[in-house]
Amino acid sequence: MALVLADLLQSRGFGVTIWSPFPAAAEELRRTRVSVRLPGFRLADAVVVTGDDGRSLRESTLLVNAIPTQFIRPTWTRLCPAFGTARMAPVVSVAKGIETATLTRPSQILADALAAAGAAVPSIAVLSGPTIAGELARRLPAVLVAASDDPALAERVREVFSSPWTRIYSHDDILGVELAGALKNVIAIAAGIIDGAGLGTNAKSALLARGLAEIVRLGAALGARPETFFGVAGVGDLATTCFSPEGRNRSFGEAIAKGARVDAVLAQGSSVVEGVPTAKAVRELAGRLGVDLPIIDAVYAIVFGGRSPADALADLMRRSTGAEKIG
Repeated sequence: MALVLADLLQSRGFGVTIWSPFPAAAEELRRTRVSVRLPGFRLADAVVVTGDDGRSLRESTLLVNAIPTQFIRPTWTRLCPAFGTARMAPVVSVAKGIETATLTRPSQILADALAAAGAAVPSIAVLSGPTIAGELARRLPAVLVAASDDPALAERVREVFSSPWTRIYSHDDILGVELAGALKNVIAIAAGIIDGAGLGTNAKSALLARGLAEIVRLGAALGARPETFFGVAGVGDLATTCFSPEGRNRSFGEAIAKGARVDAVLAQGSSVVEGVPTAKAVRELAGRLGVDLPIIDAVYAIVFGGRSPADALADLMRRSTGAEKIG
């Protein structure tokens, strides 16, 4: 995101700063301008990198939350004193997931953490869609959705992030957009399992279709609009995550299907596999609401219950059939 913003904002007279919660990592990135999380790319010299909680945050006019979901609350609780009495700038969250401890979404976590720390809660937006990081860095075309309960902020995010290679739509269903971004990661793990088991494109395409039905079903039960899941932030992001070889969640599922241990795969990665904790949170949510999610249940059983992918897939294939339903 810093690469994208540096290209877009320099000509408008704005600077871009990356803040890291790890000072040593921030110093290494500042010095080398490269990251193992985005191999083959160099961070523009114009981007400031810091690990200090201070002036750069207070003076920002727009804050982008790229902290993984399970770490948003402690990180932003730590950051609040840096703002002092200054009013915090609006926050744009690009995190995708559901917090396991509270079953809340990134925008809710941000609002809760800031309020608990006594900060004036700013307007919050969500920026989501099919956006593989390496493709964004290569300036390949991408379409995203900026969703917020504040129409003015959604429009501002649309303007800030729009470029010749990024097209941004505004949206007002922040609940649906965040749920789509979270749930597609769990379905992507299942897609990776199909890849790892060598079950073919027919099986994976069917998985996407039925996975989308589960996403719509849970989203509707929580109050999101079903049509949101058939747009860019829904089926668009789902397809990208399930088919891209660069997708972390799909790659995780593929490794598991090939016999790797869950803990070993998670330990060796340089990035968070958000679909793992999200599967746990979603299963609890669905249980409370009485929503049937067989694919997500199968992923949970494999990741947390030690069930073999072959047995879980066999159970799915033995389920009774009937009239197709979406949601």
